[in-house]
Amino acid sequence: MTCSGEEAAVIGSAAALKDEDTVFTQYREVGVFLWRGFTPDDIMHQCFSTHKDNTKGRQMPIHYSSKKHNIQCVSSTLATQVPNAVGYAYSNKLKNIPAVTATFFGEGAASEGDVHAAMNMAAVLKCPTLFICRNNGYAISTSTVDQYAGDGIAARAVGYGMRSVRVDGNDLFAVHQAVSEARQLALRETCPVLVELMTYRVGHHSTSDDSTAYRSIDEVNYWNREDSPVGRLGGFLEKRGLWDQDQEQSFSKECRKEIMGAFNRAESTPKPSPYLLFDDVYDSESGHLAEQRQQMKQHLAQYGQHYDLNNYDI
Repeated sequence: MTCSGEEAAVIGSAAALKDEDTVFTQYREVGVFLWRGFTPDDIMHQCFSTHKDNTKGRQMPIHYSSKKHNIQCVSSTLATQVPNAVGYAYSNKLKNIPAVTATFFGEGAASEGDVHAAMNMAAVLKCPTLFICRNNGYAISTSTVDQYAGDGIAARAVGYGMRSVRVDGNDLFAVHQAVSEARQLALRETCPVLVELMTYRVGHHSTSDDSTAYRSIDEVNYWNREDSPVGRLGGFLEKRGLWDQDQEQSFSKECRKEIMGAFNRAESTPKPSPYLLFDDVYDSESGHLAEQRQQMKQHLAQYGQHYDLNNYDI
């Protein structure tokens, strides 16, 4: 799951939030994790489910989470993170915690009932929530033309009695300003705000998707050539003498080296101990779990040669 073509929407939003703001992401916001200090090694250890994965190998790949960085676990079940974010914001409100809760989702997920319930709840209870919608043109293979007949997502806020703003999601500075002001408004008036970021998904939906089956190469190339957020920012910096193509090539090589290094380290790192199976089920280990742990220990002592235990952190 990449965010190719949506980099400004993700990074611009992340930069506008504060560390105390809790974030509930969907699955294209790895940039939010990186912005807050989650490292390429952290990412790779999660994807390979190694013993260094902070979720202990219990999540599917790309389902990152980080209590340290105040980001809840990635949700791939569409829109379930949205009502969770509102509940979290309501809790903060009751505790007088001066922070907002931000939740990301796509325009396709906005068709889920969870989003309707969440927005209504946030507006009625005046929860300081930022609903950040990445309108990237496609819900997997379904174009926005076939998703809704109304004026996008931002217009829906009126029905909930909520403020909203629509922004050029490929303009890094516009995104940063809009989310910054939305955050200030949410805190100042203790209210939710909907931000719709108009962007375009250049990449396939996922590695199992072939987007040429439902859109033309010319369409993708147009957006990649004429309205790429990375290209627009690069052009902005180059015109001011702050960046050039030599720096671009050098930086790209450095990034690739860092990513492949993290990839190789994670690939060779042992998996979590199988005994973690019995941890975190209850606050303290119950009698029947202790019994099962002992049974596993006896089983591995007797039949361990049939398992490749060298690949596990035992």
